[in-house]
Formats: sequence, C-alpha cells, structure tokens
Amino acid sequence: MKTKYIILLIIASFALFGFTHPESKQKKKKSTEPTIIQTNIKGKGYQLELSFEAGEAHNHPTMAIWIEDLEGNFIQPLYVTASFAQGVYKYGKQEGQKWVSGRKLYQAALPYFIHKWGKERSMIPSEKNPIPDAYSGATPDADFILKTKTNKKSTEKFKLMIEINQTWDFNEYWHNAKFPDNKDYKTSCQPSIVYAVEIDTKNPMDLYVMNPIGHGHYSGDDGKLYTDISTLTTAKEIAERIEVRLR
Repeated sequence: MKTKYIILLIIASFALFGFTHPESKQKKKKSTEPTIIQTNIKGKGYQLELSFEAGEAHNHPTMAIWIEDLEGNFIQPLYVTASFAQGVYKYGKQEGQKWVSGRKLYQAALPYFIHKWGKERSMIPSEKNPIPDAYSGATPDADFILKTKTNKKSTEKFKLMIEINQTWDFNEYWHNAKFPDNKDYKTSCQPSIVYAVEIDTKNPMDLYVMNPIGHGHYSGDDGKLYTDISTLTTAKEIAERIEVRLR
C-alpha cells in the first residue's frame, strides 16, 4: 500500500506542476511587436537597420548608438535616448514626497560615448547643449528596430557602436558599498556595457551581429574602454541579441 501511495503521489505531482523534457522547453513568445524608431531621416549616406532584442534584465536602459572609423575616431551619433540626449529626466528631482521632471547630468551613464562625442561638444548633453533631435528618441519598453541613415558616405569601412547602461543593477562585485562616497558610481552601479561590429560597405554581409567588447568607467571619470567584462552579470542580459543590416 505504501508503494502504491508513493506512485499515486508522483503522478499527482506531474499533473499539478506539469512535466516538460529539458530539450522541449521553448522561449516564451513576445506579446508585442518591436517598436519602430526612425532617426536622421534626411541623411544622405548608408541606410542601417538595427534590431534590438531585449534580454531578461532589460528595464528602460539608457543607450547611445553611433559610428566611428576603424581607428576609433567619432563620426556621428545615430540614436541616443531622449532623456540623456537633453539632460532632462522624468524623475530628475524630488519635491517633497514626489519625484518630478528635472535636469540631471549623469556622467557615469554613457562615459564611453560622451567622451567620444565630447571632443566636439566638450560637455555632457544638456538642455543648453543637447544631442540634436534628429538623433534622439524615447527609451523603448522592450524590443525595437532602429531605422537610420548616416549623414554621408564618408568612409567605406566603419564601426557601429552601442553603449548601454541601466541604473540600480548592483551585483556581488559592483555592490552598494564599493565606492560609498562616489555619487556618480551610485547612478550607474554595474558600469555601461559597449557592443561593436565592423561594417565594410564594399563587401557587405547579409547580417551583422553585435558583440560586447568592454565597459565604460564605473563613475564616468574617463572615456577608456575596459575590456574585462567578467565582473558584469545582469548588465550582459539587458540585450539578448543585437542584429544589424545594411540596406
């Protein structure tokens, strides 16, 4: 009777919780279509289409997408999230018990990008010195497709870059007490992650996949690329996959 009871209990457990063979597990289908973003529609250069698939850790990250030459010299922006591009955030300051729109300059958000762009502008984007509207847009909730153009066909080979950062993503290495007196660090937590891919317009591929190549400075003090990303955890899960097509 005892053996029979155990068998019945196992069967009941399968019926209640379900049983799926590991190889038969499938990723849940997305319930919504990706957001379409268009920037620099008056550009007269190359047409690019970037498909961003959000990862499990995606939660309204700040990001910038741009191109540079093979030596790392900045050419132009393609897309920057609007709040960072203008230096005005929906929850930028606290008034009493409420957070309201306000100005903020987050140098730790996208340090690799701002040091590239800043060679021409010499400061973090702000209301007085914004990234032009032609290159900015709202932060997508999840998956998105960016349709954009370069200003001109100035070079046959270039690198497409994307820097992504998400606040409040502490982990065991980048923890809350790591730099207790550094306010800029606490606006970033895990530092920004940088992806890149090289594009040769004379010998184009059908599809390019962007891969992580490093991270920015944890508090934005410099514009160096730090190639060791072993300390990053959820930061590497903000994006599931980033694909690019040259149209």
